[in-house]
Amino acid sequence: MHKGSCQCGAVTFELTGELAPPSACHCGQCRRMSGHVWASTHVPRSQCRITRDDGLSWYHSSDIARRGFCGTCGSVLFWDPVDEDAISISMGALDAPTGLTLARHIFVADKGDYYQITDTLPQRDQ
Repeated sequence: MHKGSCQCGAVTFELTGELAPPSACHCGQCRRMSGHVWASTHVPRSQCRITRDDGLSWYHSSDIARRGFCGTCGSVLFWDPVDEDAISISMGALDAPTGLTLARHIFVADKGDYYQITDTLPQRDQ
């Protein structure tokens, strides 16, 4: 079991089962929502239980997904695709230790012009 929350604690959640190796997303939407790169893991929806949702708000950021965030403190927490039985969870919202290691970079073709990716992890343009 992994637990997590937003910064102020108005949204808390629990994840059961094994977490997927995290990805660092460099797409324009993730960079705007998070302020830089957004790192996340994912689980089947049935393995994510929101235990407190006082501040939880959802924003439909595209036709394919919505984003969950805390309306009180602004923490970006979830990316929820419409046509998949999975939900992505912000690595920064998980309580430590996670036991995970960043596995890949995605949407690197859309990365910001102000930084370089200098590690040796796999990179996908999309």
